[in-house]
Amino acid sequence: KAEKALGAGIAVLTGKEEARFAALGVIAGIPEADGVAGDLGGGSLELIDIKDGKLNDGVTLPLGPLRLIDMSGNNMERAREIVDEYLAKTNILSKLKGRSFYAVGGTWRNLARMHMAHAHYPLHVLHQYTMTRSQASGMAELVSGLSATALKDVKDVSRSRSETLPFGAMVLERLLHHSHAEDVVCSVYGVREGYLYAKLPRKKMKSDALLASCWDFARRYARSPEHELELCDWTDQLFNPGKIKETVEEQRLRYASCLLADIGWKAHPDYRADRSLGMISQAAFVGVDHPGRVFLALTVFYRYEGEVMKDDLTRLLDEAQMERAHLLSSVFRLAYILSAAMPGMLPKIGLELKGNKELVLTLPRKFADLMGERVEKRLASLAFEMGRTPKVVIG
Repeated sequence: KAEKALGAGIAVLTGKEEARFAALGVIAGIPEADGVAGDLGGGSLELIDIKDGKLNDGVTLPLGPLRLIDMSGNNMERAREIVDEYLAKTNILSKLKGRSFYAVGGTWRNLARMHMAHAHYPLHVLHQYTMTRSQASGMAELVSGLSATALKDVKDVSRSRSETLPFGAMVLERLLHHSHAEDVVCSVYGVREGYLYAKLPRKKMKSDALLASCWDFARRYARSPEHELELCDWTDQLFNPGKIKETVEEQRLRYASCLLADIGWKAHPDYRADRSLGMISQAAFVGVDHPGRVFLALTVFYRYEGEVMKDDLTRLLDEAQMERAHLLSSVFRLAYILSAAMPGMLPKIGLELKGNKELVLTLPRKFADLMGERVEKRLASLAFEMGRTPKVVIG
């Protein structure tokens, strides 16, 4: 009947296929994933080892909450015994020690949401929300001891999961007990996204999901997407090898922030900073962890607000990341006062480090009239952050 109503065939996935697609979903959303992906459904738990974008060993276990309720007669202690019996014989968990467990499925998302609320976490984004092993185990143990009636009054728990959440929480707690995973990372990508990811051409699979999303934002919201690409190249003058040091991941985040630097321009000037902050911090980006997401949001925020702090989100970054966000935002402030977001300008303007003391801005003679008090101030501010002396060369 369903096939007739849909006008299409329905393929029922085997446990092995479900495990594979769930793991591919994790890889699609967290390309650097290294650990074990676990997809908890109503009837089963799929586990599969992932590393370097590849799938390794996998297993399907009959440990879904609905099945556990049925097998145990709705008795938590008996359900725990059943889970321990299966997990004790599961070799894949021995490979989790010191690595991440990637939690897939609505039950575990609910658990992560509860922990997020308990911790007063400032960024309400579930994807790549990370709990230490002790945090996840503690929350899971607490929830497994609650009744369905008690959970119905908890705001962060959907009513449809109040019966199954304690059993799903218990499965996670026992899994962590048997595996000694380093942490638990929430993945909002699962079977559905993994199935679609498997359909992509290999070239698309290898593309950077974060940069692709940021480029899409630039095309939709920036004044000139081409200018944002030029901004990537322009900042290379300061960050290339032999200049300001950066890791491969820091370079990637720099390019992403360049692509996002002008997405708030349509808002009233008084609201561009907050609009950009909200758009970036809450965007459906994947391929970036929470500190990286906050770095992008604050870099563009500071482009508009200078030294103004945004207290809640800053606690997700360390001092070095904050300094880098301020530095890059100062580069943006100089770039936009010179180019007014017009493509073709930045490639003609030089900005480089000379020796150990100078930051040199080079303008062609036909751009000499761009020099003025605002440009001088922004150049001086950037040079100060770098501990250098500003210098302007025309010609």
